[in-house]
Amino acid sequence: MICYVGHRLARICIEDAITHAQRRVVFGKKLIESEVIRNKLAHMSREVEAQQAWIESIVYANQNLSHAEANERLGGLTALLKAHISITLELAAREAVQVLGGIAHTRGGLGERIERIRRDVKGVAIPGGSEEIMLDYGIRHEIKRAVALGPKL
Repeated sequence: MICYVGHRLARICIEDAITHAQRRVVFGKKLIESEVIRNKLAHMSREVEAQQAWIESIVYANQNLSHAEANERLGGLTALLKAHISITLELAAREAVQVLGGIAHTRGGLGERIERIRRDVKGVAIPGGSEEIMLDYGIRHEIKRAVALGPKL
């Protein structure tokens, strides 16, 4: 559930940043016409789309493996995904704030959702364990699996 919430919040950051960039005119041009803004949106989008595929692959595996096999194969990957989602959410919130500017710091109006997400980023990450703990657990689990499988050259 933590992964789904973090992923959706990152998508909201992208949605609100795009909406604002299409609407806001700066120096006679829409903000979306700026290469820098499009670059920010592109980086946010590539991370979020990659994690969408990762989520779907874990869900698919979980539905198609036995309970024991899913527990063995997916624990480390799920921990790594959870850390990735909180890192991506932090990136998306930070970049959305850059795109929205000052309105991203208001608790009402156009920047309200971004302000709340930026403020609550760590609140999404912490319930499942810190990023460092999830990364460490995930890689230890994957190394243990790799060693158990042995070289397959």
